[in-house]
Amino acid sequence: MESRIILASSSPRRIELLKACGIEPIIIPPSGVSEDLSLPLSMEQAVMYLALKKGLYSEKIYLSQYESDDSALTPAVLIAADTIVFKNGMIGKPLDRADAAATLKRLRNSSHYVATGVSLIKPGTNKRSVFFDVTEVFFKDYSDEEIDQYLDTQEPWDKAGSYAIQGYWGKHISHFAGSYDNVIGFPWGLIQSILKESWPEISLKNETISPTD
Repeated sequence: MESRIILASSSPRRIELLKACGIEPIIIPPSGVSEDLSLPLSMEQAVMYLALKKGLYSEKIYLSQYESDDSALTPAVLIAADTIVFKNGMIGKPLDRADAAATLKRLRNSSHYVATGVSLIKPGTNKRSVFFDVTEVFFKDYSDEEIDQYLDTQEPWDKAGSYAIQGYWGKHISHFAGSYDNVIGFPWGLIQSILKESWPEISLKNETISPTD
């Protein structure tokens, strides 16, 4: 029996990646979760903390909506993720145009890290796995004029680091070390490995692999 996949995210990139693998997730965005960090956490700790926080929030919504659903008997796993960019400090989504411009100037002609934390939760139980993946991304040089033109598009605004590796600004990436899907914000290959090793009750459609692998 194919398992039920619940995605605690409204990210088009995460949804599209799962659908490309033939998976139609139940989408329960953790819209009420604050991403502010008041604790002194490392990059890895921060993304795992936020991923678990999002997962637990969406789990409550899922249980309230599907508790009486007959299909709730189907094995299910809830997946939540959080992604940040790190270069001499954490970089999240841009606050405004000036913030996005400052971020892109900070990242150019150098390398930075993209970290994604993931939480896997079996709804209604204490079973969970929390882990992270890190990719180092190297940007080429680019001009202030190119940044200004890019900021006239809609691409930067909902993305950590103000860019998407699969988007227009990805042309400025010279190379990267690590997982491509992690930079997208969803390290699907690693997620599948953890599920296979520690979640034998979860069956994915045709043992799918990432379409970008």
